[in-house]
Amino acid sequence: MKKTGVKLTGLFLACTLAIAPAAYVSAEEKGETLVYGSGDYTRINPAMDEHGEINVLIFNGLTGHDGDNQVVPALAESWEFDQDTCTYTFHLSKEAKWQDGEDFTAEDVKFTIEAIMDPENGSENAPNFEDVEEITVVDEDTVAFKLTAPNVAFLDYMTMAVLPKHLLEGEDMQTSDFFRSPVGTGPYKVESWDEGQAITLTKNEDYFKGEPNIDTIVFKIVPDDNAKALQLKSGELDLALLTPKDAASFAEDEAFTCYDMKTADYRGIMFNFANEYWQKNKDLIPAVCYGLDRQAMIDAVILGQGMPAYGPLQRNIYNYEDVEHYDYDPEKAKAVMEDAGWEMGDDGFYQRDGEKAGFVLSVSAGDQVRIDMAQIAAQQLQQIGMDVTVDIPAEVDWGGQMAFLIGWGSPFDADDHTYKVFGTEKGANYSSYSNELVDQYLTEARQTDDPEVRKEAYKKFQEELAKDPAFAFICYIDANYVAESSIQGIDPDTVMGHHGVGIFWNVADWTIGE
Repeated sequence: MKKTGVKLTGLFLACTLAIAPAAYVSAEEKGETLVYGSGDYTRINPAMDEHGEINVLIFNGLTGHDGDNQVVPALAESWEFDQDTCTYTFHLSKEAKWQDGEDFTAEDVKFTIEAIMDPENGSENAPNFEDVEEITVVDEDTVAFKLTAPNVAFLDYMTMAVLPKHLLEGEDMQTSDFFRSPVGTGPYKVESWDEGQAITLTKNEDYFKGEPNIDTIVFKIVPDDNAKALQLKSGELDLALLTPKDAASFAEDEAFTCYDMKTADYRGIMFNFANEYWQKNKDLIPAVCYGLDRQAMIDAVILGQGMPAYGPLQRNIYNYEDVEHYDYDPEKAKAVMEDAGWEMGDDGFYQRDGEKAGFVLSVSAGDQVRIDMAQIAAQQLQQIGMDVTVDIPAEVDWGGQMAFLIGWGSPFDADDHTYKVFGTEKGANYSSYSNELVDQYLTEARQTDDPEVRKEAYKKFQEELAKDPAFAFICYIDANYVAESSIQGIDPDTVMGHHGVGIFWNVADWTIGE
């Protein structure tokens, strides 16, 4: 989830270049073209925006993630860490070049991270680099980062896409036309962008890690989940992320391969603590948590392909299971409200001081799974005496909304999507949540590389978050990808991230068979 870049409706806007009609035929017919069913993009700007499946095809970071989500070299061939000075030094590939033929250098790295850190640019990724005190270009192939304090997740965050200084220096990092015709160092480059229709990528024959196998990858814009399934069946698409219900219709079709992939992507109800209602009625939140029948939602909406969620780290090695799970207990939910002075009204809803217990739950259009979850959650909460309704706005009012059906997740370091999501006034804290102890424990966890110390800090973080919930967690979901069986190389075991992102991590190695 984010405020800019990828539309909340799941649509991705573009620029106005034409693509060949052949982009819309199947991989088997085209041979060396793969057509992916994508949401729409307003821009491709990995420095400012957090998500975007297309980013990894066009750009590289200093580091990358392998199929086990472990950090591996990318634009940096090696690195070392000086504990005494808290400095990372990266030694860059001499083979990497920008797709316009210019040399990739340490100046590009310095430029990119400083742009992200600049508060004037409003990057969602800024909290990942707030410990950076100084960036030094040692020479054109060496760059050093001095940190104010240790950050064990720093190598994970250096997977951040590096941008070309020679094309972006002096440009507005939010509005530059570069982000509608980006130039990277990655395995694929933008050939054309047809507004609202498709983004066509061709392979980078000079890719420093080796020429990709597939000639062309088309991100065809298909905003509707059901339409993706129909276009897979008609041969217009070769690969798409589907809802579990749509994916099930391909299970017996030998022409397709279904990938039920685990994710670190969870869903939950995010409360807007900047809203006056929650400032007065925060004591309702535990009742909301007890009032959700998570397994019923998993069974009905995602056909059992997921797991009930009680916190943000269940897919992580630092998960602490022995916290309050808020298992479904409608009677306990009612008791929580009554103990807090709420009384049942004649209309079947609890009231206090002339105000109803309840709220409007907003959910983005275009994501049917979230919409279904929101509607079921509202029904369940109505049954325990809360007047909860669902709103599907064309555009989310972050400041004015009461609650939102949130999605977050990361398969990487535990610091990712905890520190900046739950930390006070951090870049991805859209709930305006603030808890001094949560801040303390998250800081302690990122500043040590001792696994036992981190484990204890994350234990305390999860305990405090359960006592003072920022979200009512619902479930972790699977990512249901369906691909033409001719496509080889997809890793079915990689744990996906938020929005199911991550399937393209090894795209340069994919092939299309006969």
